[in-house]
Parts: sequence; C-alpha cells; structure tokens
Amino acid sequence: MALRKLHATSASSPKPAHPRRRSFPCRREIGNTEAPAAKNMQQPPRARARLADVAHRAAVSVATADRVLHDRTGVRESTRKRVLEAAARLDYIPEGTLAKMLHPACTRLSFILPEGNNRFISLLAESALRAQEQLAAYNVQCKVRWVESFNAEALSKELLAQGRKSDGIAFIPLEHPLVRDATNHLVDSGVPVMTVASDLSNTRRTAYIGLDNYAAGRTAGLVLGKWSGGQAGQVVMICGSLSYRGHGERELGFQHLLQESFPELEITGVREGHDDPERTYQQTNELIAQHKRLVGIYNVGGGAEGVGRALKKAGLAGKVSFVGHELTPETRGFLIDATMAGVIHQNPQLEVMNCVRTLANLREGKKPQEGIEPLRIALIVRENLP
Repeated sequence: MALRKLHATSASSPKPAHPRRRSFPCRREIGNTEAPAAKNMQQPPRARARLADVAHRAAVSVATADRVLHDRTGVRESTRKRVLEAAARLDYIPEGTLAKMLHPACTRLSFILPEGNNRFISLLAESALRAQEQLAAYNVQCKVRWVESFNAEALSKELLAQGRKSDGIAFIPLEHPLVRDATNHLVDSGVPVMTVASDLSNTRRTAYIGLDNYAAGRTAGLVLGKWSGGQAGQVVMICGSLSYRGHGERELGFQHLLQESFPELEITGVREGHDDPERTYQQTNELIAQHKRLVGIYNVGGGAEGVGRALKKAGLAGKVSFVGHELTPETRGFLIDATMAGVIHQNPQLEVMNCVRTLANLREGKKPQEGIEPLRIALIVRENLP
C-alpha cells in the first residue's frame, strides 16, 4: 500500500521548474556546420561567351563580329562600337584589350611632297602640320616627307618606304612608270593612296583630291581672253612640268577655250619653269624678247613671282594679260597692282582635310569619298580678294 501511494505521488508531482534542455549547437556552430553544404550549393561558373553570342547581342553577322574583334578594316565605326560594347558586356575580351580597341592609336597619314620654292606646296605642308586640333576628331596624325622635285625614281622609293610606316599616303604624283608601279604596289598591300592636286593615270589609287584641272585651264583661258579686250596677238604658257598630269590637263583646257572663244589669240609655245621663280623669270624674259605681239601669259604651275617680276622689268605689267594659279602673298600683290588679271585658286587646308576624311571613311568601311564635297575652282580677282 505504501509502495502504491509512493508511486502515485511520484506520478502526480509537478515538473521541475527548470527542466534540462536539449543540447543545440550555438549560432556560431550552426554557421560552421552549414558552411560545407552552402559551398556545395553554389552555382557552376558561367560558360565563356562565344563569338556567336557577341554577334547575336550586337545584331551583326559572325563574320562582322570577327572582323571587329580582330581589328580588321571594312566595318563602319558605329557597328564597330556596337560589337565592342557587346563583347564587353559578355566578358568576351580582357578589359585592357578592350580599352585599346575602343581607343585605338592614331591613324598615320604621310604627305609626300616635292622640295622646292612652290608656295602652294609649302602651304599644303603647313596645313597638314598645323591641323592637329581639327584632326583629333578623326583620330588621324599627319606627317610630311619631302622628296627631290621631278625625280620619279626618288619619289617611287619614298612611296614604298613611307608605305611601310604609314596607314595612308597622300602625294603629288609624276606621270612615270616607276611611280605608277609603286602606287599599285601600295594599294595591293592594303595601304590607301591619294593623289593630291594632280592625278595619276592607269593606277588603282584610292582617290584623287584636287581640282578638275581641265576646267581650271578653261577658266584661265576665259579670264585671259576677256582681259585682252578682243585684241589679236600671241599667247604663251609656262608649265611647272609636263610630267604633272594636272598641268597637261590645264594646258589642254586653256587651248580649247581660246580656240573656241578667242580665235584671234595665237598660242605660240609652252615652256617648263619647274615651279621655280628664278627659272620662270628667265623663261619669261626670253618669251618677251621673242614675241613682239605678246598679249597674254598663262602660268600653269608655280613660280608666278618670276613671271610678274619679268613683266614689270619690261614695262608690260598690266598691259599683257597674266593669269596664274594659287593665291600666295606674291600673287595677291600682283592682283592689287593689276600685274595679274586673275588667279585660279584651290584651298590647301580643304585638300588636307579631304585626305583625312577619305582615310577615316576607309577605316569605317565607307566608300572613300562618301560625304566629301569635291573641291571647287575659286577665281580670285582684285575686287574679291579674301
């Protein structure tokens, strides 16, 4: 009985106030025990993007994406940037490489110009070297290399030498097989070649940057004929060199215009002055002595200061109709004192910029002269001097 009562008392007794708790790991222990499981639950690394992924994201063909990412030409700049941005988002190329591709080195454009005293060529060189601020937008850097004038062998060698160092060539060509061969070799090697002021026949040159020289010659003929006032007489021409195709085209245009509109004017001969003031001075003195009915002189190339000086010496300034090319300090003075009737001018700064724009177009996969306005003939007389 006592045993049963003791058992009942034990069963009905209240629970201890502080029962023994179960053993749970602490917070730090929880973290430690779950860490291995968390590592096992990490996602697998993302697969590396493929060229096709870059092309899809940029909405271009795989071939176009490949051209951009291997830094080849023939792709528009806007397309190129789109592909590079897609490649950046997909981590397709390293960040350092991407930065170089987004900000490429300057395109190198070499101007190869003949040495001498031609003021227009000097202005062309100055324009190329001083236009760096304007060129910054095109990422093009210009340099000027000089070569012996009227030496086709020296010119062809310089073309090939600069072609190995440059991304583009602009030069004033001589009509010669060596020069044509060097030009075609550069173009076939992937170096764009632009002829400046005078073109080059039978070549694959990239573009011609300059005036329509035949039209320029006709313009000179019109000015000289009108200035002569209808009087009959002899007209002579002094060329820089017949090796320049541009000078030959000017001569032809001049002759055609006079034959058509001023048949009373007789063209009696052509001399070469090699764009040198002293040589043109001597040539002009000889022509004045030989032509007693001289009424006009057309200076086709440079060296106009020599012609003007000879006319003043002979007392013929303002009496003989004198037309030439390029507005320089000397020809400006001749226009003011009426030694010259008119000057056919081409803008050297614009020629440099058109060379740069042509090279930029090629780099962006456009046509060479897309969006480039052709040079226009400017007729400068005393009354409209800029």
